[in-house]
Amino acid sequence: MFLHNREELQNLRKEAEKRLHAAKLRVLVCAGTGCIASGSKEIYDKMKELSEGNGQVSVEFEGEVPHPEIRKSGCHGFCEMGPLMRIEPLGILYIKVKVEDCEEIYEKTICQGQPIERLLYHKDGQVYQSEEAIPFYAGQMRLVLKNCGHIDAENIEEYIAVGGYSALEKVLFDIDKDTALDMMEESGLRGRGGGGFPAGRKWKQVARQKETQRYVVCNGDEGDPGAFMDRSIMEGDPHKMLEGMLIGSYLTGAQNAYIYVRAEYPLAVERLQKAIAQAEEYGLIGDNVLGTDFCIHFHINRGAGAFVCGEGSALTASIEGKRGMPRVKPPRTVEQGLFAKPTVLNNVETYANVPMIITNGVEWYRSIGTEGSPGTKAFALTGNVNNTGLIEVPMGTTLRTIIYDIGGGLKGGGKFKGVQIGGPSGGCLVEENLDVPLDFDQVKKYNAIIGSGGLVVMDESTCMVDVAKFFMGFTQRESCGKCVPCRIGTKRMLELLEKITDGKGEMEDLDKLEETAKFIQARSLCGLGKSAPLPVLSTLKNFRDEYIEHIVEGKCRAHVCEAMKVYEIDPEKCKGCTKCARNCPVGAIAGEKKQPHKIDPSKCIKCGSCMDNCPFGAIGVK
Repeated sequence: MFLHNREELQNLRKEAEKRLHAAKLRVLVCAGTGCIASGSKEIYDKMKELSEGNGQVSVEFEGEVPHPEIRKSGCHGFCEMGPLMRIEPLGILYIKVKVEDCEEIYEKTICQGQPIERLLYHKDGQVYQSEEAIPFYAGQMRLVLKNCGHIDAENIEEYIAVGGYSALEKVLFDIDKDTALDMMEESGLRGRGGGGFPAGRKWKQVARQKETQRYVVCNGDEGDPGAFMDRSIMEGDPHKMLEGMLIGSYLTGAQNAYIYVRAEYPLAVERLQKAIAQAEEYGLIGDNVLGTDFCIHFHINRGAGAFVCGEGSALTASIEGKRGMPRVKPPRTVEQGLFAKPTVLNNVETYANVPMIITNGVEWYRSIGTEGSPGTKAFALTGNVNNTGLIEVPMGTTLRTIIYDIGGGLKGGGKFKGVQIGGPSGGCLVEENLDVPLDFDQVKKYNAIIGSGGLVVMDESTCMVDVAKFFMGFTQRESCGKCVPCRIGTKRMLELLEKITDGKGEMEDLDKLEETAKFIQARSLCGLGKSAPLPVLSTLKNFRDEYIEHIVEGKCRAHVCEAMKVYEIDPEKCKGCTKCARNCPVGAIAGEKKQPHKIDPSKCIKCGSCMDNCPFGAIGVK
């Protein structure tokens, strides 16, 4: 269906809305990457088999049996409980669904309308039937993620039915470009990729360039460990991002738009390809969009797997077919970006905010979040927390709310120790920061950054020196090597951290770490290099006592650092079965049968074989 004008789009929206609400029953199986990995594809196939004997997308049944539609939705966000299945209009959310549950779901819920209690979410003796009532969702404000899990991610008409492309329609026909650009600037929308630069200001700078050939680029190269916000949007609601890019292209005068996606996101690439093809088929992408003089073409580039390509100039270089390496600025990307032309560069989440701002207005948007950071922010909540997954909250929400109200507290009732925010270029927030509002400006005061939105929660079982070593190792491996401070500085910092965790550290190593970190921050070429030492600096500030313990006492309180583990046998529990001695590769364990055994620390290589093989739990780490 090709839409030639505004009226045809409006008519399609009415028809699509009718079809969306006409279905008596809709089964939405989560088709996000996490749920697919847990078997949701097989669940989807089984439900289709049960509901559609002829293999069609929808099937009419005889009698009073509801007519089910089986759809692939995007990520619901509640990844800890996947695979997820949502059944509308019954308002039922099933968790941890298995293929063998499908027949029961079909017979009881689809045919009889009865919920299956064991598949519902349970907490503190309470059963939650609807998604909205579950504490994990109740504490959120899902605006960018509103459609994820609620519409078919591969059906453009379902997006149109819920108001999709109405913002594009508005900028094309109802408001002039200058007014729309003013709206974007006045909204206060800041880039959600990490830097937090005002998006509207960037768009205006590109629109005012003398060069008429301009580009719009979307950064979907989400490289932070544990982060999956952009991936979920691309998989679950790709048209919302495309609409934001279309608006950006129209307002800045771009005729070509590029999406740079990680090659490790094959499902996101597939969904984007389908979405672009559908938008082209409907005349929303291409020449003379909706009968106007607006012409735009989209291109997808798969990233080469380098973390540094998340940096703007490295990303544009990669699109051009060059090695992804940052360049010296100025000139800035808005002046000379892709192919040395003025370029708007924002990430997926930033573009996904745009349609809402255009549709609902500046005042509405600024009523959410904080004065300096309006709107919401999506976070990937991972680590030692009960409810891991993708969340969206107003800017300024505290860590305490996120971890304890939405996240359900720490696993096993553990004690909160810290949270790594902003990925490998971020920093660590601790217990005294639990009530700090999370926005771009507040977090900087504590040597941390919002970044793209990764939140890794840690409890007392985490060694903070080891955490710093992990992130420094990641950064060092991912350094493009162009500038010496980052290439050599991160290597030296990693060597010092390895020395400390190997039990060979000296007190002067702490001074060396800080000096090197400050040098890297001051002299690195790009933002990634400048922020690389933040995990070390923040852990040194907040957990210096752990560093000192490693050096002075040769002790790792979390029992994580292998070189510092001391294995011992509890004589009260040891039965003298000799199994530990028989499995020790270096003969470090001695003792008579049926008598308590002992470990010789001078011979022990700390392999842990004895503890793994003890049937009585008599061996532990001191």
